[in-house]
Amino acid sequence: QVQLVESGGGLVQPGGSLTLSCAASGSIFRVYGMGWYRQAPGKQRELVATFTRAGTTIYADSVKGRFTCSRDNTKSTVYLQMNSLKPEDTAVYYCNANIDAQAYWGQGTQVTVSS
Repeated sequence: QVQLVESGGGLVQPGGSLTLSCAASGSIFRVYGMGWYRQAPGKQRELVATFTRAGTTIYADSVKGRFTCSRDNTKSTVYLQMNSLKPEDTAVYYCNANIDAQAYWGQGTQVTVSS
């Protein structure tokens, strides 16, 4: 059984920064892709940033230049460094991973950007 455990969400003022982390644990042979999605109230879940199976990193246009997705392969962990946060970044952020050709989701962590 594979689990994704997220941490690092919270309340931050506009212009502030937060770092999210997601660690995969359990029976893992190979991590093909890992990244972040978010879902704001009343909206569909959308891609934020992800490492693909091809080894590239994809970012949503709305976060390019502000967010950085990084990973530690030795720990099966992915991070999301979020800078210059805006109120429209407020959402529940979900970790997503493709592990051994199966998709897994974390429980989600709330990020609120408000003054």
